[in-house]
Amino acid sequence: MDRELTTVIGNQVEAARATSAQTQSAAALSPTSPLRGSVLVLIQFDVCEEIRLDVLRNIFGARTAEASFKHQAPGYVRYQRPPVEETLEPLVLESGERLEGEVKYYDYGVVSLVFELPFSGDWDKLVQLSCRWTSDTNFERLATRVVKQRLERAAPALVKPYDLKKGEWLQEDYFIFHVREIEGAPSANDLLAANGDQISQVVRGEMQMLSDGERQEILQSRISYYPNDLAVIGWNAAFIYDDPAGAETAIQLLQYANSQLLEFRHYDELMTKELENVYDFLEDGGTGLWSRWRTARAASKLHTVLLDVNELTERADNAIKFLSDMFSARLYKLCASKVGVPDYKDLVKEKLQTAEDLYRFMVDQFNQSRAFVLELMVVVILIIELVYFFRGKPI
Repeated sequence: MDRELTTVIGNQVEAARATSAQTQSAAALSPTSPLRGSVLVLIQFDVCEEIRLDVLRNIFGARTAEASFKHQAPGYVRYQRPPVEETLEPLVLESGERLEGEVKYYDYGVVSLVFELPFSGDWDKLVQLSCRWTSDTNFERLATRVVKQRLERAAPALVKPYDLKKGEWLQEDYFIFHVREIEGAPSANDLLAANGDQISQVVRGEMQMLSDGERQEILQSRISYYPNDLAVIGWNAAFIYDDPAGAETAIQLLQYANSQLLEFRHYDELMTKELENVYDFLEDGGTGLWSRWRTARAASKLHTVLLDVNELTERADNAIKFLSDMFSARLYKLCASKVGVPDYKDLVKEKLQTAEDLYRFMVDQFNQSRAFVLELMVVVILIIELVYFFRGKPI
């Protein structure tokens, strides 16, 4: 009996040895493979029209953030006005998780917070983290409290601050799941083939397996520079497989894209309100003969808003340059398209064009009214002269 048991065990060992070479790489990519990396929560607020970064540096003694790129880039590939950044006190959640924090201040009025939680575990744990964190609303509350405290000190650097109590702060959040190490160091293609399902779940924040169509839709938004790196970008979250230095490029560009989204959302709301005011003015008799004299003031105000929005959109749009770094430019284009920057940018452009047309219409209405009044005055003067002429009295 012992001899038979020994023979069985020996056969199992030999079989395991025979297949070990074939299963070694597959085991590294299985759903239970060890992963090491970080989960990052990106929360941004549009708090004012402009932040004077030089004043802010003096207040906080903070450092200037430089753009990070996947590979060595020329010196002119950089932020036009580099944001100011500082390290925050660690944030402890109710679950006991301790998050390291950093805040960036962009000159166009956006404050960006990043909280990072180190992670190690398997794919199932990463999927669970994604599902729990992307649906957690506590981050916004905690981040709002942090930003309020920071801006109380930064008040001298803020230009035309918005009122939080009136709901004037716009907010965006985004989640980045950065895996820097996978056992076996698979290539991007091998990783997608073996764990594409789990990556799709992470990007969508879903516990259940997604359909083939949805999975393909998510994985289409991927990009790689080297064979062993991968970024899959979604509208609310991203999966990044890269070393810390390489991942920094995608993280910075996702920050920048989301800050742009905030700015264009703000301009969209601003133009919507301004157009509504103009429509109300015109409906209340702004096109009447004598009421047209008031259109000059309304047109002047609308034109001022147009100039301000054009200036601010240009500043946000040109905040970072990719003059010779084509990979960073393609990565940014992917990030921006997934979070919705082009959609809001197009909305703002359409409303700016509508405002331009309304401005020209109002100016034309005013000019017509002025010309009519001048003609009327000439006719009145002629009538008076004729009356005095026929009475034989000099004027």
